[in-house]
Amino acid sequence: MSRVASQAPLADARVSTAWQGSWKDTRYGFAAFVLETMLLLWLGLRIVLYVRFGRDQPVAIEDLLQIFAQGLARDVYCGLALCLPMLVWFLLIGNRLFDRPWHRVLCRTAFFVYWFATVFLLVAEYYFFEEFLSRFNRVAVDYLIYPHEVFINIWDSYPVAWVLAGCAVFSAGWVWLAHRRFRLMWSAPVPWWRRLGYLVLALAALAGLSQALPLKGPSFSKERVLNELANNGGLSFAAAALTHHLDYAAFYRTLPVDEAYERCRKLLREPGSEFVSSGRDIRRRVAGDPARPRLNVVILMEESLGSEFWGSLGRPGPSLTPEMDRLAREEGLLFTNLYASGNRTVRGFEGVFSSFPPLPGESIVKRDRSRNVETIARVLKRDGYASVFLYGGRGVFDGMRAYALNNGWDRFIEQKHFERPEFTTIWGVCDEEVFARAITEFRALAQTGQPFLGTVLTVSNHKPYTYPKGRIPEDPEARKRSHAVKYADYALGQFFKAARQEPFWTNTIFVVVADHGARVYGSQSIPIRSYEIPLLIAGPAVVSRPALIGQRGGSLDVAPTILGLIGRPYETMFMGRDLLKGPAEGARVLLNHNRDIGMFRDDRMVVLGLKKSVEFYAGEPKAGEMQPLKNPGAVEKELELDCTAFYQVADDLYINERYRIDDR
Repeated sequence: MSRVASQAPLADARVSTAWQGSWKDTRYGFAAFVLETMLLLWLGLRIVLYVRFGRDQPVAIEDLLQIFAQGLARDVYCGLALCLPMLVWFLLIGNRLFDRPWHRVLCRTAFFVYWFATVFLLVAEYYFFEEFLSRFNRVAVDYLIYPHEVFINIWDSYPVAWVLAGCAVFSAGWVWLAHRRFRLMWSAPVPWWRRLGYLVLALAALAGLSQALPLKGPSFSKERVLNELANNGGLSFAAAALTHHLDYAAFYRTLPVDEAYERCRKLLREPGSEFVSSGRDIRRRVAGDPARPRLNVVILMEESLGSEFWGSLGRPGPSLTPEMDRLAREEGLLFTNLYASGNRTVRGFEGVFSSFPPLPGESIVKRDRSRNVETIARVLKRDGYASVFLYGGRGVFDGMRAYALNNGWDRFIEQKHFERPEFTTIWGVCDEEVFARAITEFRALAQTGQPFLGTVLTVSNHKPYTYPKGRIPEDPEARKRSHAVKYADYALGQFFKAARQEPFWTNTIFVVVADHGARVYGSQSIPIRSYEIPLLIAGPAVVSRPALIGQRGGSLDVAPTILGLIGRPYETMFMGRDLLKGPAEGARVLLNHNRDIGMFRDDRMVVLGLKKSVEFYAGEPKAGEMQPLKNPGAVEKELELDCTAFYQVADDLYINERYRIDDR
């Protein structure tokens, strides 16, 4: 390439400068045509997304103008960035080489591939928006890390063959049109200094736009979906990838460190617990009766089984969870006011198992300082428990195996450990087979006489929503979410039917909890209403009579509540609380969505965002959308300080590898 570049001025000198054609007929007219095509495609996608998903939002005329004005600015920025490699190539290749037949073939082939990929990504972005009401975000970045599961899931769930055919037709048509329109450009000379000037001009425009475009994306509207419509999928994806590990203090509001710890310790202070030391530490001793039996613990974490599906939690019309409704009604403690930490399984992991706030960026399950963090498995291991984690998929996905084995679980059973499973999807072995294996494992652990922790993560309630035939009346070939939910409930019913026949039934706490809700919907930066999840606790050892418990809480509160039911003393770093002991007032929920973090308490929610932004909302999530507060008062300001302190302390403990009690 350098040889070509060094010869470019000499080659230019040999070319006649008598060119009398229009600038539009040169390679830079072609470059403008490429940019125009990208802008038109992105505009078309934005219009389609607005018609399909945005018209239901309350849209003022100024918001509508902002959608397309800010969208155009971001599209131009992304388009210029994508054109840079082409402009560099135009600079380096001389005029004589530019006209060679091999170069014409190379360019046409390259642009066929480019437009094929571009149109495919536009279609993928539409379906991504349909699923998440968001442009490409960290979820999309994660998907590329695990292509085996994701791409096969896409093939099973969407009309990929038709999309590929459409991409090929568009690409071929564009190349043909460009061939017709720019047939003169190959022989049109452009001096090297002018080619350099065009590249410098593009770089200057990019530099100027980069100063005006916020990293987080547009934020002109209180309606999250409208802000997403104004974004550009490529920029959104790049921002998500580049902020994989965030410098918390650089992007989010902070307090003096000692003040943050003081506030956090005040929030964590509860009757029956005492701090081990003062200052920058949250380690506590929780009182209990050492003579209490060491009850087994079984946690069944259900994929996407949000409260919206449960008849016992208010679903209108027929319930999709008759088995769980019956268990709750006849012999369970059903918590009716619980919210997930986020909308990813790894957020469920850190919340339920580590009682840790959902920091912005990645979950600690996937970060590089999580080889020794506090978990319920570690707490119970210190009390003599054995443990096993069962997952129907591949343990490498999202770093689940590493998180479990590095943080207290003795064994991790995954898809490769199931010999000849009867039914699998791309995500793994179906729920009922995982539950059957769990019964076998729990029986073997119980026979040793050692108390045990058994953890199960299911996979069936996930696209493409297939499951074994004959279990429920609905046809799995229909591939509907509601059918997958009914199958997940059926498999849970089969598990509890089998567990009741086992000797360990009478001395085990059984916990059913969702990792997150089914999908994100709502206008707030953190759409809390869609985060509602069930928590059902059963087992004759701890449930004497069924009850509905309205105490508000979140994923972080699951582990402390379980340990409270066991009733033995323990030490903890957990940042949640026992829902059966804490007062109703002041109950907090820690939440995350993309790069936003927040705290909900007493019908108020504060949201902390990138560039140290803050938003306030008021209302009861169950009653409808929470409304933005433009003039926050003293209550909201106090909530902001508490939220700031909680996340700041969590980040400090994690970054400095102090969210742990020992090194075992």
